[in-house]
Amino acid sequence: MNFTRWSARIPGTQRRAAARDDHSSVPAARAESVRPKTAVTPPDDTSEAPVPATGPSLEALSAGELLGRLPAPVALLHGPEHRITYVNPAYTSAFGPRPCGAPAAEAMPELGELSLLPLMDQVLRSGTPRTVKSRKVLAGSSYTVTCTPVAVGAPEGPDGEAGVLVYATDVTDHAEAAERLRASERRHRETAVTLQRSLLPQDLEQPDDLRIAATYQPGGTDAAVGGDWYDVITLGAGRTALVIGDVMGRGVRAAAVMGQLRTAVRAYARLDLPPHEVLQLLDVLAAEIDASQIATCAYAVHDPNEGHLVYASAGHLPILVCDEDGTVHRAEDPTGPPLGTGGTGGWVHTSGTIPLPPGSTAVLYTDGLVERRSEDIDEGVAALERALSGAKGSPQVVCDRLIRSLGVTAEHDDDVAVLVVQHPARTGASAELFHNASLELLGGIEAAPRARAFATGVLTSWRFPVALCDLGVLAASELVANSLQHGTPPMRLGLRRTDRRLIIEVTDGDDHLPRRRRAEPADEAGRGISIVATIATSWGSRRTPGGGKAVWCEFALPD
Repeated sequence: MNFTRWSARIPGTQRRAAARDDHSSVPAARAESVRPKTAVTPPDDTSEAPVPATGPSLEALSAGELLGRLPAPVALLHGPEHRITYVNPAYTSAFGPRPCGAPAAEAMPELGELSLLPLMDQVLRSGTPRTVKSRKVLAGSSYTVTCTPVAVGAPEGPDGEAGVLVYATDVTDHAEAAERLRASERRHRETAVTLQRSLLPQDLEQPDDLRIAATYQPGGTDAAVGGDWYDVITLGAGRTALVIGDVMGRGVRAAAVMGQLRTAVRAYARLDLPPHEVLQLLDVLAAEIDASQIATCAYAVHDPNEGHLVYASAGHLPILVCDEDGTVHRAEDPTGPPLGTGGTGGWVHTSGTIPLPPGSTAVLYTDGLVERRSEDIDEGVAALERALSGAKGSPQVVCDRLIRSLGVTAEHDDDVAVLVVQHPARTGASAELFHNASLELLGGIEAAPRARAFATGVLTSWRFPVALCDLGVLAASELVANSLQHGTPPMRLGLRRTDRRLIIEVTDGDDHLPRRRRAEPADEAGRGISIVATIATSWGSRRTPGGGKAVWCEFALPD
């Protein structure tokens, strides 16, 4: 091809014809130097004689010779239509021959597949090189392409015209390796998400007195799955445990640790311990599971007879409670260190309380909901308080609204777990299904007949079937007799009905929990708890704050 008319002006090079015609002492282009025609050697000292150049100088090589020897595809185009000036052999080998003078849009479909035509327009306008990385053509190969502005022809002549030098590097192997890595990461993430979701409760327990909804959303595709979890555990006698936690690691390991902690929480909750004692046990266990994994957790218990949440926190964000009028309260201290950090340091967790009256809504959440890289986490909690104050509707509606209000999308960079708990305010026919009655047991053994008479009157007034009334009176009598024999004052009999069950509970001042045992035929006592366990749907006992115990049983109401 004739490069006398068309050639590329590349920094550090010049057309060979120009080098032959220029005999002046001024360099033809920047970074060029003038070679002497004759090398002169000093006659007496040859030890320091300069070695004359044996190869051609840079300006002696034409652009065509340079580009033709490159193993990478190169094309030179000129004018606003990007007409073909030159393609090197590597380009022809990769894409086939291309006719000179034809517009690139017509003769070079590969540039369209690589989306380079608009880019070359930008390069012509701006005079700035541009690079695109790892673009794939239909044939399956991937290229990284650099488009560099050049002057085609003599700039000072009539035929001077701006052009673009297209330099492509085949990165197919790298692109395939990157795709394999991305596929591996996707499989790893899908495994972690599947494990995470399988370890979360599939169906939330719905207590009689509360309405609950929860949401878990993993981070976007660029974020590793974390160890966020939540749980709802019915404890019996109308009490409910609420749990939210977050393992600080990422991936399958964090999800596995989360599953172990969640299982442990459910086991400790069945002991019906106070919240701070549950966290104390969980703290030691977390250090034993994996000392390198740190987790936060908030554990709260709702008792319908008390009207508040008793909670403890291990480094977790504060529980929020919104009253019926929209006022939001934040559970403050006590907050202990995260799980896995306090067990060996002698830290003792403590419990606190926050009111949860009828008509109020409580929210437990992980840091992914409120934490942003650009702001302090307290600002995120304040934004959540504002969103909660205006959120109305069912727990699931409130949950979805909080997610939207805090800007959590499918591409969010962290896991999010939210647990919304509502204590509904009941009126009318709904309120008639919920009743409470209690009797202080005074006066020694004569308290037993008074308790039977009280239970008979209350259960009859609640219009239970005769068979259920008889079973309820028998259970109340046995629990009272057990408390009179083994307990200490003060003693109290409590009866509670919900829309689903009858609950009978006796409290006293002794903290020794009863055990069900097998009475021998000759024994005159020891059968009370066995009778209760036989006739009731479920039964249990727990220690009460300040000393003492509560023994309870439940009867499921007929449909």
